[in-house]
Amino acid sequence: MSDLTITSAQATGGVPNGTAVPGPAADPAAPTRARPEPRGPWRRCLVTRSVRPKTALVRFVVAPDGTVTPDIEEKLPGRGLWVRADRATLASAVRKGRFAKAAGGPVTTPPDLVERVEALLERRCLAILSLARGAGHAVSGLHKVRERLEAGRAVVLFEARDGSEDGFRRLAGLAASSGVPVVRVLGSDALGEAFGRGSAVHVAVGPGGLAERLLVEAGRLDGMRSDGEDAPAVKG
Repeated sequence: MSDLTITSAQATGGVPNGTAVPGPAADPAAPTRARPEPRGPWRRCLVTRSVRPKTALVRFVVAPDGTVTPDIEEKLPGRGLWVRADRATLASAVRKGRFAKAAGGPVTTPPDLVERVEALLERRCLAILSLARGAGHAVSGLHKVRERLEAGRAVVLFEARDGSEDGFRRLAGLAASSGVPVVRVLGSDALGEAFGRGSAVHVAVGPGGLAERLLVEAGRLDGMRSDGEDAPAVKG
């Protein structure tokens, strides 16, 4: 697993289904696998053949010129080709020509498809985070974030993956007492971009649909930066 993980220190009374929770003796700031339980329509991964909610997969379509194209927002026309949102599974699909088999004909699969998907998912997270900021649902900065957590007005805490461990642990401990999941999949430069500044290390997001969408997209991004150890083994 990469160190780009979503962490959670939620009390059992308010934990979303599927969120990893440390046991009573666990360090609330310790990184754990914590993707929200996917919901919604189900799709079959063309590599693992497992059927899962589509929020746990990435959709692709074959463009008119035959190129396999990521459809992160699931709006492009054409038959959807679905792959589990983890790096190893998508890399296997590219390496073994699984898209051509699923499409029933020759296709062009970009060799950097994994990196493209990772970049698109990061852009998606930043776009949603920017919307949350514009709507007044997200704030950055140590003091503002602490105030939101203490007032119970935060439901997601974003911590820059390149931020200091001291600052992370202080806020993660506060988040633990409030049952707020901690997300560490974005760097300080990326978080800063969402807030129109050079960098940001601590970000709190308030309740609402944007927070829910952020958890889903951050979970998919985490998968693309991990080896998918909870997925079926992919060899070769």
